[in-house]
Amino acid sequence: MALAVAAAVLGAAERIDPRVLADIVMIGELGLDGRVRPVRGVLPAVLAAADAGYEQVVVPECAAAEACLVPGVSVLGVRSLRQLIAVLADEPLPDEEQDELGRPDPLLSGLRLPGTGAATGMHSLGAAQHDHGHDLADVVGQTSARTAVEVAAAGGHHLFLEGPPGAGKTMLAERLPAILPPLGRQESLEVTAVHSVAGLLPSGKPLIDVAPYCAPHHSATMQALVGGGPGTARPGAVSLSHRGVLFLDETPEFSSHALDALRQPLEAGHVVIARSAGVVRFPAKFLMVLAANPCPCGRFSQRDDLCECPPSAIRRYQARLSGPLLDRVDLRVEVDRVTRTELTASGARGESTATVAHRVRAARQRAAERLADTPWRTNSEVPGRELRSRWYAVPGAMDEAERSLERGVLTARGLDRVLRVAWTVADLVGHDRPDATDVALALQLRTGVPRGVPMAIGALT
Repeated sequence: MALAVAAAVLGAAERIDPRVLADIVMIGELGLDGRVRPVRGVLPAVLAAADAGYEQVVVPECAAAEACLVPGVSVLGVRSLRQLIAVLADEPLPDEEQDELGRPDPLLSGLRLPGTGAATGMHSLGAAQHDHGHDLADVVGQTSARTAVEVAAAGGHHLFLEGPPGAGKTMLAERLPAILPPLGRQESLEVTAVHSVAGLLPSGKPLIDVAPYCAPHHSATMQALVGGGPGTARPGAVSLSHRGVLFLDETPEFSSHALDALRQPLEAGHVVIARSAGVVRFPAKFLMVLAANPCPCGRFSQRDDLCECPPSAIRRYQARLSGPLLDRVDLRVEVDRVTRTELTASGARGESTATVAHRVRAARQRAAERLADTPWRTNSEVPGRELRSRWYAVPGAMDEAERSLERGVLTARGLDRVLRVAWTVADLVGHDRPDATDVALALQLRTGVPRGVPMAIGALT
């Protein structure tokens, strides 16, 4: 039974003064033992109550910290119906045994999103899990891929990593959340609200203040990716990775219908799910990282002939990633197999996560100052028409990109994405406007064709 229904019955029976209940919002379920049990979505429910003008809410004691995140609302956390009656009737509080900390509530077992948890990477621990023992300096070689990861973090650009197994694609993706800037207050509330609805808030940490990281398995269904399920629609991976990173490893192995369903949230920043009970809209502004092998066996390369896959099989495998989906990806990088020399070299390691994260934060700040009077905050969000009409590159800097458009190497959308990436490169290296070098690097990260420019951001500063 809902806690509010039980309180209404007690009010009708005059056990509680009905006038006391008039301005109180009650959130929670009542167990057969009289204890108040947690429910999904406490934070968004309290936010809605505050928007409706209510100033008092009653929630399960274990969810009080989550409800207190909403300013201007008085929160009462109760363990049982007896406690609630005592508070509202101004009676002595009864002694109630406190629930064991960290002990999972049996009623929450049906509230969690099927297929989620640490085992699938669909969780709310975010970058915190990657800070310990996961550093960019551990990635051997892969200068182009490291640069692409840094540019992706600085500008919010989607990234596609293609290379053989063991080249470091997953290592790079796992280290991406740690170089993203910390979430702002409003962003933290958005992320926390989504994870609250999914029933995935970590115990003892009601507010998520780091970028989430979702890595669903390639067997995930369309509902697991974009949301849905029987009954009330629940958020999927695209919403659980809101303001964070969605990593799709072995992307060609995902269902084509599931991948095509990503196109709406990629463009709109939200996902709309229609059910007979109503229409639900979840936020879905995420940084997408795709990873794929070059062929079914994974050994196809321009360097050697280890691959035994027939050309037709390679074409079919690569065609599983549709053109419209790839056209929405700003950065495409080939991750080569690490050589023995690179792996055993005793020279200097690559830049650390802390160094790259500092540069990313500075670039984000430059972009935020430039876009201060607009609805956008990162370069990837700026429409192409605005880039061409309000923020210009250095004269002549876009000549090579425009020639690529004429030759059919780039689409019109691709040209806009090159300009967005060039602005991000300029922000990283401290240029006021993108010059020819910035555009050349953006072109190389988009097309994979060498342009004769240094690939390391540190070499350009």
